[in-house]
Amino acid sequence: MRIPRIVIAAPASGSGKTTVATGLMAALTAQGLDVSPHKVGPDYIDPGYHALATGRPGRNLDPWLTSEDLVAPLFLHGARGADVAVIEGVMGLFDGAAGRGAFASTAHVAQLLAAPVVLLVDAASAGRSVAALVHGFVTYDSGVRIGGVILNRVGSDRHEQICREAIEETGLPVLGVLRRRDDVATPSRHLGLIPAAERRAEAVATVDGLSALVGGSCDLQGLLALAHTAPPLDVGPWDPAEAALSAPGGTAPDDRAAGRVRVAVAGGAAFTFGYAENEELLTAAGAEVLRFDPLRDEALPEGTRGVVIGGGFPEMYAAELSTNEPLRRQVTAFQGPIYAECAGLLYLAKTLDGAPMCGVVDAEARMTSRLTLGYREAVAVRDSLVARAGERVRGHEFHRTVVRRGGGAEPAWQWSADGPDGFTTRNCLASYLHLHWAGMPKMATRFVGACG
Repeated sequence: MRIPRIVIAAPASGSGKTTVATGLMAALTAQGLDVSPHKVGPDYIDPGYHALATGRPGRNLDPWLTSEDLVAPLFLHGARGADVAVIEGVMGLFDGAAGRGAFASTAHVAQLLAAPVVLLVDAASAGRSVAALVHGFVTYDSGVRIGGVILNRVGSDRHEQICREAIEETGLPVLGVLRRRDDVATPSRHLGLIPAAERRAEAVATVDGLSALVGGSCDLQGLLALAHTAPPLDVGPWDPAEAALSAPGGTAPDDRAAGRVRVAVAGGAAFTFGYAENEELLTAAGAEVLRFDPLRDEALPEGTRGVVIGGGFPEMYAAELSTNEPLRRQVTAFQGPIYAECAGLLYLAKTLDGAPMCGVVDAEARMTSRLTLGYREAVAVRDSLVARAGERVRGHEFHRTVVRRGGGAEPAWQWSADGPDGFTTRNCLASYLHLHWAGMPKMATRFVGACG
């Protein structure tokens, strides 16, 4: 399949990738193009802004969380029917999983997709030296094709002229120049940007501003032309139905149609983290996926047979979550399967920063100043709703909270010398580990099977 595509990368974090990628998505969408948005790595927040910019789900591409072989099929699945795809990189271009070289880096994903890269360079404190930086990135790895440069935080016409002339000596075109501006910025908090779903009106205004900024500062036609140089990919798109069917316990679509089980997935401002493919796999495995908001809804959807509570920022809404006592009582008493990740774990704990939560797991949670972040390779300690003892999974951890364990539940995973993590009970698995089920579709089929 052939999908025109382009990767927005940078030499380092903090260069403005989200600004440019989101603005480019929105500017191309404003021209009438159907733009498919993607993000390298396990980030949940940037894809929310991408979705606002394009009207399509923001999707992640991560060789660690899924596999190298699934990156291109998942990309084609997400980009099906699009005119062009814009892929926002992560960290610096060659920064990957710690201790594994460039694995799971933006460069790695660009190579797996045979996608041209636009290098975004922060020129605020440099002149001609930007050319040496660009030359180094171009020659560092011949397998990564850098097709152009966008300059960010340029101070004046003279500054722009100096940088342009120097970069053009490298043979690369300058496809955009953004001046220093403080009036267009994405709202942020302790884990990065504030999710778009939390402050939708503010997020929409931000995306509109980024669209105007990038549309007026970048060569959109030049960027599109570069995207069209990407060759066809010789794989087919990922299919959640095929993935669910091939997983142990999977059933054919006709067998599932007669009686879908209702799975309630937490949403709203406090629970904004999740991968679109996880819900697609639940549906393919035979679930009817329904949304509920623990901040607003006083009951689970009628007929709920299973509950999934993903990540987010419950620590920002602890008082409101605690105040919704009718829902907390129902979750506490729920006897069906419950799967929870990170924020979901905090909601299922006894308390969060002293505020009463659901008490499904014997734990107390609180905020700290320390950021815990990174890829994890975990082993299932025992059989649970979604895993069997000894099975290995790859996930991601991202939080500023700690959980003090009680004695009422067994651990779920082992991923470091520090000891086991998470909680398993007869009907619940809750841990800090974020998982992308496309890499392990049997988790969806097992969960739906348990609901049935």
